[in-house]
Amino acid sequence: MYRERTSRLPDAVVWTNTPTAPGAGRVLPDGCMDLLWHDGRLLVAGPDTRAHLTGSGMSGPWAGIRFHPGTAPALLGVPAHELRDRRPDLADLWPAAEVRRATARVNAAADPARGLEDLALRRAAEAAAPPDPVLRHIVAALDAGRPVAGTADELGLSTRQLHRRSLAAFGYGPKTLARILRFRRALALARGGVPYAETAARTGYADQAHLSREVRDLTGLPLGELLGSRG
Repeated sequence: MYRERTSRLPDAVVWTNTPTAPGAGRVLPDGCMDLLWHDGRLLVAGPDTRAHLTGSGMSGPWAGIRFHPGTAPALLGVPAHELRDRRPDLADLWPAAEVRRATARVNAAADPARGLEDLALRRAAEAAAPPDPVLRHIVAALDAGRPVAGTADELGLSTRQLHRRSLAAFGYGPKTLARILRFRRALALARGGVPYAETAARTGYADQAHLSREVRDLTGLPLGELLGSRG
């Protein structure tokens, strides 16, 4: 059973998930990063370039806080590209003593999700600088279907500079981020009952076949089969 709510931390969502059936799960790429709690451990979900398949042995409740694209690296202190397609323990990223204190606080909370949220709020309060507003502009422009070169021009950056900043903030270049954001827009329309051909046209794919290829490449499943899964 999956549930989520808006976090007290701006640009974040708190979620919980308790798998109701055995077997592997599928987490779809969304441009975001998550701080996770499972079985008393703290982990980080880096930005995915493909669907992440969870192991069948990873049963039991999960909790997480999902950060808007580009906002997690400043809180975690790690460039996003170092975490791409990875699920490391937080102990691999932070000093051991700090992780022990953070883990103890989350485990002592009445609700692990609330404990994670409190941890993220403390990290944000201790941050030396607020989130870079340029990152929000990049996400908004690419999510609106703006071309990468045009987005760079709007910001007064070269395409090389935009790529470098995107790697650190999002984990991959702006073209990959735009591809993932377009996939999420298309998935939302298709889940809402919009016919596949219309979904493709409204989200900038060449045709339905192009949409189908992208969905299979990013998720490993045909669109029709994917619509029956949660991601």
